[in-house]
Amino acid sequence: MADTDPRANAPLLTESRDAAGVARLTMNRPEAFNALSERLLDELAGAFARLAADDTVRVVVLAGAGKAFCAGHDLREMRAEPSHDYYRRLFDRCTRMMMAIQKMPQPVIARVHGIATAAGCQLVAMCDLAVAADDARFAVSGVNLGLFCSTPGVALSRNLSRKQAMEMLLTGDMIDAATACARGLINRVVPLAQLDEEVARLAASICAKPAAAVAAGKGLFYRQLEMGIEAAYQLAGQTMACNMMDDSALEGVQAFIDKRPPSWRAS
Repeated sequence: MADTDPRANAPLLTESRDAAGVARLTMNRPEAFNALSERLLDELAGAFARLAADDTVRVVVLAGAGKAFCAGHDLREMRAEPSHDYYRRLFDRCTRMMMAIQKMPQPVIARVHGIATAAGCQLVAMCDLAVAADDARFAVSGVNLGLFCSTPGVALSRNLSRKQAMEMLLTGDMIDAATACARGLINRVVPLAQLDEEVARLAASICAKPAAAVAAGKGLFYRQLEMGIEAAYQLAGQTMACNMMDDSALEGVQAFIDKRPPSWRAS
């Protein structure tokens, strides 16, 4: 199905990198508030898969061009093909993209400004970390259109408490950045002028740590969440044992014993 973006030659997703290994993906449909068209979903999924396999990438930052982070699915595109099979394929497609964020070894930081609504709020919730400007607003607003935000609810309920998530899902009301931070949807709130600086500071802190430890820790974190406590502890113990045999961990522990900074190889 054709994309609704009128700028036929404009890239829907742009990418840049810095020398420290931070890759920045920017959704580039500003006139549509970066709504998740089919093409944009596919480009995001492809970019996450490609970056996941790139050992030079340490952190991924996801941002939106223009006045907003992401307004959710492209409703015009969705309305153009009203069939059950089409909607099932679309939401399966979106789920695969969202899960790619969680499955990749590198942490993904959402850089949020303006609005993040419906699947855009889901996108924030699926990122490992999120930093928002103080002008940011969040909602799972589908219920206002008669469409309960079921798939965003999966991510939302794994970030917020049950009653807070249900309130957002049942009312469709907006919450501001300070409330989103207090409820656990995002990590930090800063003035818009300081947003890039704060994201860079968080990314730099992660990049300073050994890549193997970060990747192992991220993978373990999400797997254990879905387990009972005994199985979670077993998996965590296995992960730590493997991590301890990594050169970076052996060096880090020895450096602590020697009372000196660790000397980690670039990775």
